[in-house]
Amino acid sequence: MTVHWPGIKTQLKITLLYTVLTGATILLLSLLVYYFAQRLSAEDFYKRLDIRAVMVAQTNYPQNAGTSDLIKDLRNEYLEKLPDEKEYFREIGKDSERVAIPGLSLPGYFYDNLLQDDKAEYKSGDAYYAGILHRQNGKRIIVIVSAQNEYIKNQLTNLRRILLTGFILSTVLIFALGWFFSKRIFLPIRKMTRSVQDINTENLHLRLNVGRNTDEVSDLAHTFNNMLDRLETSFESQNNFVSNASHELSTPLTSIIGEAELALQKERSPERYREAMAIILKESERLKAIIQSLLSLAQTGFDGKKQSLERLRADEVVLLAKNAVARIYPESRVKIDYTLMPENEEQLQIMGNEGLLVLALTNIMLNACKYSGNKEVTVAIASGSARLYIIVKDQGIGIPSDELRYIYDPFFRASNTGVVKGYGIGLPLARNIIRIHHGELQVTSEVNQGTEVQIMLPVDKSHHH
Repeated sequence: MTVHWPGIKTQLKITLLYTVLTGATILLLSLLVYYFAQRLSAEDFYKRLDIRAVMVAQTNYPQNAGTSDLIKDLRNEYLEKLPDEKEYFREIGKDSERVAIPGLSLPGYFYDNLLQDDKAEYKSGDAYYAGILHRQNGKRIIVIVSAQNEYIKNQLTNLRRILLTGFILSTVLIFALGWFFSKRIFLPIRKMTRSVQDINTENLHLRLNVGRNTDEVSDLAHTFNNMLDRLETSFESQNNFVSNASHELSTPLTSIIGEAELALQKERSPERYREAMAIILKESERLKAIIQSLLSLAQTGFDGKKQSLERLRADEVVLLAKNAVARIYPESRVKIDYTLMPENEEQLQIMGNEGLLVLALTNIMLNACKYSGNKEVTVAIASGSARLYIIVKDQGIGIPSDELRYIYDPFFRASNTGVVKGYGIGLPLARNIIRIHHGELQVTSEVNQGTEVQIMLPVDKSHHH
């Protein structure tokens, strides 16, 4: 059964539930304390009355001479008179039918108990009755003592007051403690809510602080971060597509338009027309290749759904990325270094989405080519037992050390990039794609020495024997 409390915040719900449950437990405990105190007090009072009944019997029907006076003295000396104390006694014959004492309205079972057990107890309102059956020289005497139990009344009134006050104060204290602790428990969630409210399309790169705990709150933060990874990748894939499309399509288009305009300006020789057509054809093919690669990039954009993953060979993915770079930047010089590559093909197997991984590597290689003035860029492939490494190293301008921490902020471009055209999208997109593949991306750089990007991906061991 679910309790619905519309409009009440979870923190208050938990506090109220905690207070109600603990309050109910304290109330039950208080009622039990009160019930047993009442019973014990009543038993104690009956014992007092029993002693008095025995004394009344011994005083009025002494076993031997002198006993009567002695007991009277003892009673006067040591037993205080109880409130509204009364004594009744009556001798009954052996076969007497009427055993009831006149003027006393006691139920029949009281006398039955008395004859059967030699003693009986009864309570009516605040009046308590204790009776004994006294035997002397073959006689049977009923002795009954009654009194008002003022002591119990006062004791129980005080106990009621104490228990009620204790219940109210402890409930207030429990509510305050519950509120304090639930506030502490919900503090990370409130912080998370504030952080999430601050995240929008302008700063999708922000992430929630997961902390070192492994509780539900950190699970929630992890889930949010994964969602943000997917959203940012999707968002940046689109941005990347638009910026790449505009940049990459304009270059061959400019060549085609230029050649066509030149050819049309005046009459040319058939050879010159053929040359112009050859250039136009080459640039058109380049244009077609770019459009195809952009379309595949658009189709592999991370759309938030579970990506189709397949077993891939890392060296083949690197080769595909190198070819993509060559299409976009024909002047690029990318060299694949196979010296560290493992001989065992199983060590090269990774689970991934080919389109996305090629896109990530293409972005990293393009950056390396652009910012190193087309000096040679080396791509090494290495493998440990559980991880596969792809290391892209350039000899370019590097990234200033104080700016390294900003490299994953979308649209951030280092202060020394100068005239090199770029959009500041490559690295954030690459990092998110690697993250989605449960990998890591590390960048080390020195100004004017070059930059090294290290990609670590888990080796797929599902088919290992």
